[in-house]
Amino acid sequence: MGSTAEPRIVLVHDWLTGMRGGEKCLESACARWPEAPIFTLLHRPGSVSPVIEDHPLSTSFLNRLPRVEQYYRYLLPLMPLAAQWRLPECDLVLSFSHCVAKSVLPPPGVPHVCYCFTPMRYAWQMQEAYFQHVQHGSWGKMKSQAANLLLARLRDWDRRTAARVTHFLAISRTVQQRIAESYGRSSDVIYPPVDTEFYTPSSERRESYYLVVSALAPYKRFDLAIQACNRLNLPLLVIGSGQAAKQLQTLAGPTVHFLGWQPDAVIRDHLRRCRAVLYPGEEDFGIVPVEAQACGAPVIAYGRGGATETVHPLGASAEPTGVFFHQQTPEAVVEAIQIFEAQRHEFDPRAARKNALSFRKARYEAELFGYVQRVLAGETVRRAA
Repeated sequence: MGSTAEPRIVLVHDWLTGMRGGEKCLESACARWPEAPIFTLLHRPGSVSPVIEDHPLSTSFLNRLPRVEQYYRYLLPLMPLAAQWRLPECDLVLSFSHCVAKSVLPPPGVPHVCYCFTPMRYAWQMQEAYFQHVQHGSWGKMKSQAANLLLARLRDWDRRTAARVTHFLAISRTVQQRIAESYGRSSDVIYPPVDTEFYTPSSERRESYYLVVSALAPYKRFDLAIQACNRLNLPLLVIGSGQAAKQLQTLAGPTVHFLGWQPDAVIRDHLRRCRAVLYPGEEDFGIVPVEAQACGAPVIAYGRGGATETVHPLGASAEPTGVFFHQQTPEAVVEAIQIFEAQRHEFDPRAARKNALSFRKARYEAELFGYVQRVLAGETVRRAA
């Protein structure tokens, strides 16, 4: 009996400069289709896993700029032009996109499945959070007006190129709603993978400190966590680096300590020992709260965005795994911490672990690969504009 030939898949990703949540989603597809070429704006060799590095990689002209990995985010106006790849003949294009990857033009008649992390945050839902630092003074106002003009054109381009996608997948119901609002398109939800085999509980006792783990970007609002712990005189460890690091350090009181970037093993150790994880930003999905729960840690989070889909809040669940606050103010975070402290006995690490397992990697791969197979077989209705 003859075997069915493997489909010809082309993979597209915005950029490959580090091994974060989006790259872990791509990694599963690379393992599933080991011959698939990858198209990406730029690639820093050695920055992603060997599973990804071993694929044939095609980059854009941006990759030829010297030390571009240090400033590529400032090249946003050039990215639509750089993303005009000429793809080879194939049976399906699978893009992983939070910026321009979804704009890739597939060969005629070829389905394009976009696994969308979010429509561009800086152009759509979070423009103010990203550009508030340029609005001060007359020069700041001029820069703000220029940014507004650029982003208006970028939104128009982003909306038009959404028509190149035949099937949208969203990483959460939050992103599903954004896709509908930004592109006028429907989508299906497949949650990203969490490595629940690596992030596991331990027998160590939990300590008294709170924990923040993430890239230190302004929209993540870790200033709220720092101010709340300052007021309550509580120990807080901050793991991560980013453009907001210096600003956050100026806010920190004597109980707040910055550890900078740390490897996964160190992060896991702290997730196993911290009192709780603080997560004050509105996220598309938010992998850290799930990793925390996989280690048995409670989560105190802003009650909007992805956290509402991954955390079972106190008062709304028989097996709570966290506490929500509903305003992004230091006072709201203080109150949430105080509620958590008063009702710590309500949180069972086994319930947190059980909840995290529903986001395990095997579930993601079964859903994503099954979806792609149905598209290839013509069983999934095309969600054209």
